[in-house]
Amino acid sequence: MTSTQHHVYSAIIIGAGFGGLGQGAQFMQDGVDDFLILERGNDLGGVWRENTYPGAACDTQAVIYCFSYFLNLKVSRMFAGQEELQGYLRDLSEKFSLGDHLRFGHNVTDAEWDEDRLVWSVRTADGARYLARSVVAAWGQLNEPNIPKFPGAETFQGVAFHSAQWRHDVDLTGKRVASIGSAATAVQYVPEVAKTASQLAVFQRSANYILPRDQYVFTEEETAGFLADPDSYRELRRGIHEVREAGFERTRTHTAANEEGVELARQHREAQVADPRLRAKLTPDYDYGCKRILRSDDFYPALTRENVELLTEPIAEITPSGIRTEDGVEREFDVIVYATGFKSHAFQGSTRVVGREGLTLDQRWGNAPEAYLGIAVDNFPNLFLVYGPNTNLNHNSVVSMLEPQHRYISQAVEYLTEDSSRALEVDRDVLERFTAYLQEELEKSAFTSECSSWYKNEDGRVINNWSGTVEEYRVETHELRLDDYRQLVAQGIRR
Repeated sequence: MTSTQHHVYSAIIIGAGFGGLGQGAQFMQDGVDDFLILERGNDLGGVWRENTYPGAACDTQAVIYCFSYFLNLKVSRMFAGQEELQGYLRDLSEKFSLGDHLRFGHNVTDAEWDEDRLVWSVRTADGARYLARSVVAAWGQLNEPNIPKFPGAETFQGVAFHSAQWRHDVDLTGKRVASIGSAATAVQYVPEVAKTASQLAVFQRSANYILPRDQYVFTEEETAGFLADPDSYRELRRGIHEVREAGFERTRTHTAANEEGVELARQHREAQVADPRLRAKLTPDYDYGCKRILRSDDFYPALTRENVELLTEPIAEITPSGIRTEDGVEREFDVIVYATGFKSHAFQGSTRVVGREGLTLDQRWGNAPEAYLGIAVDNFPNLFLVYGPNTNLNHNSVVSMLEPQHRYISQAVEYLTEDSSRALEVDRDVLERFTAYLQEELEKSAFTSECSSWYKNEDGRVINNWSGTVEEYRVETHELRLDDYRQLVAQGIRR
């Protein structure tokens, strides 16, 4: 049943994770209150709603994984778990009265620019239609689970699921479990599954650089101190931020800092893995920083358990009873967990976005998504991306990148709200110059070196990561420069 909303909102935000809720909180602080947040799920939280696998936690320190204007003062530990982070987002929503703006179960299927009215028409799967001056796409980079097409996967007679769709109704006690994947997610759930499974086989495509996590649990007195004196929290936060910012140099190839990263990972590996054959399997053969740097204190020890096996032989096929590797060996399993990541290059997910003259975002991007400051795309007026192309980090908290994006977008939406005849489209030349500079800077980083990484497309172009530090990005996004944009009118474009 189709319902038409005649009201034109100042903005519609797509997604209710850190990106979408943070944008809503920024709007409320800036006096923009005529907006909706459309969320396809039945609760807020984004990745922290979806990822409930055993051991799910953030691998960034919690004191920097929060917004500067809403500190996570109730933090219980340095690397907070899934429930605590979703709880933080609930508190954020309550603090800034976002409940009235949230619409759950609203899966946005289409967003189309109306050139005559200078508004976006947004449709959801249930047929609802909304109009808005601006659309803020906060669907993130890691929201669509990816399962490679393994031959025979459909014949498997056991239970199989993606790690982001964890089957909590399946008791793994005494089961023979396969983990296809050994990266960021697997290093968290493998130690937990190993405690109960009778057998656990971890299929590794390539080794990872892993640093110690050094988990720290705050005492009740320390947490009470943060609540009583937020400045003490800010001081701790500032120190960790500065250390992480300095860590950016480790992602640059042929530097002393990069070599230091390699050495720290080596020391951690050797301290926890005594078996030289296992240690060799766990030693990366590519540049430090080319892939995501992981943090774990218990992954390596889990792999040394008698009931756990690390397998590096490629998978040939999945059979009705298990997995056969290319060496011809078939192993039987009761459960297969796919820790195979996300469709990180499908920035718009399954949403069809249509800009000026009928051009879709898919057509505009092809296999190389790009956006000015990771936020704006030519041919798509009044569309602003949160955590868009080239805004991911390897060295610091991504929340510290989201906050300047939110402020920049809020400036744009405020400007557009002042006059309904206004529309902004980033100048194509501005975007092209920005992209050229960005890619030139990225050539200095390990992100572009030889390895299989979700940071790059099939042509080897880095489309996910930012080329510099957080502070450099904050400077770039500090002020909305209208000269970077073309001003649209209903019948054409003017400068």
